[in-house]
Amino acid sequence: MYRVAKPNEYLVITGYGIEDIKLAKKAFILPGQKAVAIDISPVNYSFDVQAMSSEKLPFILPAVFTIGPHDEKESLVMYGKLLSGVKSDRELHDLLKGVIEGETRVLAAAMTMEQIFQGTKKFKQQVYDKVQSELEHFGLRIYNSNIKQLCDMPGHEYFSFMGQRVQQEAANQAKIDVAEAKFKGDTGAKEREGLTIRNAARVNAETKVFEMQQAGETSQNQAKIDAQTKIYANERAVELAQANAALETKKAAYQQQTKVAQVEATKNAEIREAELSKALEVRRAEAEMERLRATTLAKAQVEYEISVQNANATLYTAQKNAEAIRFKREAEAEAKLFEQKKDAEGIRAMSEAKADYISKMLGAFNGNYAAMQQFMMLENGTYTALAGINAKAIQGLAPKISVWNGMNGGGSSSNGQGSEANAIADIYSMLPPLIDTIHEQTGIKMPTNTVNTIIPSRSIQNQARA
Repeated sequence: MYRVAKPNEYLVITGYGIEDIKLAKKAFILPGQKAVAIDISPVNYSFDVQAMSSEKLPFILPAVFTIGPHDEKESLVMYGKLLSGVKSDRELHDLLKGVIEGETRVLAAAMTMEQIFQGTKKFKQQVYDKVQSELEHFGLRIYNSNIKQLCDMPGHEYFSFMGQRVQQEAANQAKIDVAEAKFKGDTGAKEREGLTIRNAARVNAETKVFEMQQAGETSQNQAKIDAQTKIYANERAVELAQANAALETKKAAYQQQTKVAQVEATKNAEIREAELSKALEVRRAEAEMERLRATTLAKAQVEYEISVQNANATLYTAQKNAEAIRFKREAEAEAKLFEQKKDAEGIRAMSEAKADYISKMLGAFNGNYAAMQQFMMLENGTYTALAGINAKAIQGLAPKISVWNGMNGGGSSSNGQGSEANAIADIYSMLPPLIDTIHEQTGIKMPTNTVNTIIPSRSIQNQARA
């Protein structure tokens, strides 16, 4: 069976093939296995934790904890094991309450009521830390905690008395603060009045001193201004005389510069006129040169364009001829290649046919290659051809055939004696015709001395025969 958990759930699978437990969001549940869905959503738990301080004074700690499993594999495994042993939500509530009360009581037993009351915030943080460290063993964590104000147990009014004392201390402190403020207000008012009178007298005295100082400074300033006026008038007179002298000097200089400028202007005008005349002549020469250049250049340009067009036409004709030759050669090469391919295919077909024919013939002669070869040579006329070739080879030859025998026809004596001498005599008798034959067929003639030495005289031959 295939099961899928909700977004806020996990499947806890146990049974066949699983050693401990298996967590999954979706899985096939095999026979022999059991799957339970566990909710991992945080849950709010409200507790009234009863604890006692080190002075044996009981109190109640109201608290609301938001607790849920930590979304990690190890924590979820511990949480799954926890839920497998819990039968209802009430048992889980009591379990968590026991953990929280136990840690709170242990912590409160080490503190006095005054320490708890004065350090409420620190006490709450310590409770949170202790409870969290214990819940981690179950795979749980505190997502949020809200620990309310400490309360008295029924029949005990320690916190109410402490509240009253704090209220009374606050009221007394308020009265003290009011009296202190009033004292400071009255004293400050008197101090301000005296300070106002003193400041007024000091301001009046400083005003009179300032008026006298201003009068003396005014007189001094008037005398200083009169002296400076006279000095300024004298300086102005001197500056005026200097300015008049400088003016006359500058007038003379300006007059001289004017005369020089007039002379320079006249000479510059003459020089400018000469330069313009020269420039005019140069421009006329340049214009004439440009005219001649334009005429000659136009003619050269036309001739150049005509030569370019002729060269382009020649080049185009050569290119077309080259392309035609190349196309013809390519066509001839393709035709030759096609012909060679066809010849090769024909040779291959003929070879295959001959190979098939030889294979069948060899089978007909039962694998006797020599018999098959003789048959094929007879069938193809090989022997007749060989005889014809040999006849052509000796055709036109005129061989000389010499036949000679021994003088005695190769016989022997009646008594069997002298057979060896007769044999030798026969050999000597064959030498003359042999030498004559060698001379006739090869043209080689042996020297006379050698012949006389090798061939004995007739008398000697006859004596040998006798």
